[in-house]
Amino acid sequence: MLEVIFTLVMLVLLQAVLGFDNLLYISLESKKAPEADQKSVRKKGILIAIILRIVLLFVLVSIIDFFQEPFSFLSGGITDIVKFAFNGHSIIVLLGGGFIIYTAIKEIWHMISTKGMEVSEMATDRSTKSSKAVIFSIVLMNLVFSFDSILAAIGLTSEIENTTTAFIVMAIAIVISGLLMLIMADKISVFLSKNRMYEVLGLFILFIVGIMLVTEGGHLAHIKIFGEEIVPMSKTTFYFVLAILIIVDVVQGKYQKKLLAGK
Repeated sequence: MLEVIFTLVMLVLLQAVLGFDNLLYISLESKKAPEADQKSVRKKGILIAIILRIVLLFVLVSIIDFFQEPFSFLSGGITDIVKFAFNGHSIIVLLGGGFIIYTAIKEIWHMISTKGMEVSEMATDRSTKSSKAVIFSIVLMNLVFSFDSILAAIGLTSEIENTTTAFIVMAIAIVISGLLMLIMADKISVFLSKNRMYEVLGLFILFIVGIMLVTEGGHLAHIKIFGEEIVPMSKTTFYFVLAILIIVDVVQGKYQKKLLAGK
């Protein structure tokens, strides 16, 4: 019993650590919905994602080999230039990472190319998606982010002999982490709304998240370019870069205020 409780605590912590980038995406993506619907969009998106995560967990537990084994028709390469062996997991992670990079670049470009607009007008201009479309995006990307955490969870629960117990423990961890996301998503969104300058920082962090997923997908696909295998960006590196970005942004902000005060 103690082993099960300990595993559950570890799983919740794992979901929390791996879920930060997902949470940031939800907060930024929800801003594309009409302002009045943004809070409900976040809640609906996360709640639907929790249900689908449990479904995904069941599917992965049942057919995990399908996602891990390379597809024969997507394996091969060009001699001495590139080699690859794509599997289901790698394709999903690569597509998800690519989509996040595209989203981050598009939003950053929108920010720097918009001229002569007030912040409120800019926010309105960006709200081009319907609530349903935003919810769909949140749920879809939530599933992409879920793959690694669920596979890691399966590994952590491998020592639990009863497979039903292991599944229940993982499902409980998913629900708890989802509820935590519900609480934190609103707080992060409110913070970004009040401090819009940090939205740029958030988008660059999201861009790095995309790179992290692409490198991970490349590693899972066993891609080798000129004999060199793609190495995934570790979470340690990601959080280190994240810390540096935040420190630079805070210091630069304070320095800018000091310069403005001196004029």
